[in-house]
Amino acid sequence: MEVIIRKEEETDFSATFEVVRRAFEHEVQSDHQEQFLVERLRNSDAFVPELSLVAEIGGRLVGYVLLTRINISNESGQEAVALALAPIAVLPEYQGKGIGGRLMQAAHQQAIALGFGAIVLLGHENYYPKFGYRLAREFGIALPFEVPDENCMAIELIEGALQHVSGTVKYPAAFGL
Repeated sequence: MEVIIRKEEETDFSATFEVVRRAFEHEVQSDHQEQFLVERLRNSDAFVPELSLVAEIGGRLVGYVLLTRINISNESGQEAVALALAPIAVLPEYQGKGIGGRLMQAAHQQAIALGFGAIVLLGHENYYPKFGYRLAREFGIALPFEVPDENCMAIELIEGALQHVSGTVKYPAAFGL
């Protein structure tokens, strides 16, 4: 099974919508609106086209990952730029085959190539640590809403990128928060 990871193109948008919708349709911890979030983020200033990646097998889209710009702001008003991972999605029939991991690694590599040093996410506490994610509070980072600490994570893509960063994540308006 050859998996091709590539930048999403406009011709992929409807297939991406379906991949994201199907990946989250039975997820208990979801509002089942992730596919609409992707559409809003594509039309926001936070969108970085090179960080919108798809996984393809035999010409069929089977997975998707999106990283968008966020800011981390402290009480003094200082801000640092980072990325938010939301969403990562794989069609149910392709889950458990390493496609999500391949998407994650490709997204990390592309983010580093573009000069981004860190990613913040809200996700499953047992999945993301295997990719190097740690509790965001270990970096002094908080989300702007109530969420269990174990689901709020961050990673330094570049060592020391979060060394002098702390504060609360400021999501783009497209997140609808």
